[in-house]
Amino acid sequence: MDIFKKKTQVIFDTNFLLIPGEKGVDIFSETERILSEPYELCVIDKTVDELNKIIDKSSKKKEGFNAKLGIILLKQKNLKTLKSFSEEYADKSILEYAMKNAEKVIVATQDRDLKVQLKKIPVRVIELRQEKYLVLG
Repeated sequence: MDIFKKKTQVIFDTNFLLIPGEKGVDIFSETERILSEPYELCVIDKTVDELNKIIDKSSKKKEGFNAKLGIILLKQKNLKTLKSFSEEYADKSILEYAMKNAEKVIVATQDRDLKVQLKKIPVRVIELRQEKYLVLG
């Protein structure tokens, strides 16, 4: 099997989907700018659950607005929802998924602990720099 025929899965975590509302950065066009390989944008089902919890807890606050924007964008951009392997929270589910699919996954996150764990696997990570552009590390 030719590995280049399979699209790389770019998994956005919860805090990454909050960036458009928090920082005004277009994470979708930035992802397109930094990736030259074929990819599909994905989200773990637990990430959607976390965004909905933020909306429920903070519906009148800015964080609630940012989470709603994240949900709208993931629907608008047709992000594929991946089923998590565990009942754990989103970061743990992303980590478990990445371990099983390391060669075909990139994780987009701002979570420092998650980045450290992903780089040990190793899995490539997309992160925000200087609050205005994305880099692939």
